[in-house]
Amino acid sequence: MAVLFQRANDALNVNPPGGNESLSVNGSDWLWAATAVYIVSFLTFFAITFIARSGEKIFHYLFTIALLVGSISYYAIAADLAYVVIPVRNSKPVPDWTRQIFWAEYVNWVVSFPVITIALGLLSGVSWATIVYNIALSWVWVISYLVAAFTPSNYKWGFYAFGTIAWALLAFSTLAGGTTAARRVGVARDHTTLSGWVNLLWLLYPIAWGLSDGGNKIGVTPAYIFFGILDVLLIPVTSFAFIILARRWDYGRLNLAFTRYGRVHQAGEFPEKTTTTAPAQPVVGEQAA
Repeated sequence: MAVLFQRANDALNVNPPGGNESLSVNGSDWLWAATAVYIVSFLTFFAITFIARSGEKIFHYLFTIALLVGSISYYAIAADLAYVVIPVRNSKPVPDWTRQIFWAEYVNWVVSFPVITIALGLLSGVSWATIVYNIALSWVWVISYLVAAFTPSNYKWGFYAFGTIAWALLAFSTLAGGTTAARRVGVARDHTTLSGWVNLLWLLYPIAWGLSDGGNKIGVTPAYIFFGILDVLLIPVTSFAFIILARRWDYGRLNLAFTRYGRVHQAGEFPEKTTTTAPAQPVVGEQAA
């Protein structure tokens, strides 16, 4: 009977880790748990998309994408795939010390961070220009950290500084600008709660990166325990918070009344909802009968 219930994580035997600082079996176990959280959340979101009201599925679609990409990324990391070995510059016990860097984590962030910024932007009612600006800032942040992680010299901290500046601009935009716009559409309290939660978590990412892929102060396993907790709180938890709070939002007032004609500015009468047809307009140059 014990054999039936025995489960062994042999991912690191099938896919041996690389580098002196590498993922441990316990770290892989935790990452499989995070993968399960992402997959269950993705399946739940995909299912409830079918029961959401027509025209009010935008947040379901956004977070379904983020959860699917997160599931794939954490599957790759838990299986000890999608990594490169980089020479360590700081906090190395011997001169030729190397560290395992998982690029799959950055793929996760380059999708999930923009999804969060789009969701906050749509909720607050800011302009499309502001939403695009915030998406670009999130990409600059993540890509700068990715380049920094792959830089074997201390020049990595220059990229880290650029990425952190992008994060600061993004935080200011989502907190200050977003809250001001949210007051006009009557969702200031919910937006403040969600943007405050997101930015509290975002505040910890530069710290986690500086201790792990940047400064090599903590090993790969504690680093991905840290990142895993942050990612689970940022995407699965925030996605369900959005859907729960969305039940009391007026999508028409938020300008989120999507129809087959696209996003409309005011909810109300749409051509597909009317049964009468407008009289045909006379052709230019046509003579009256």
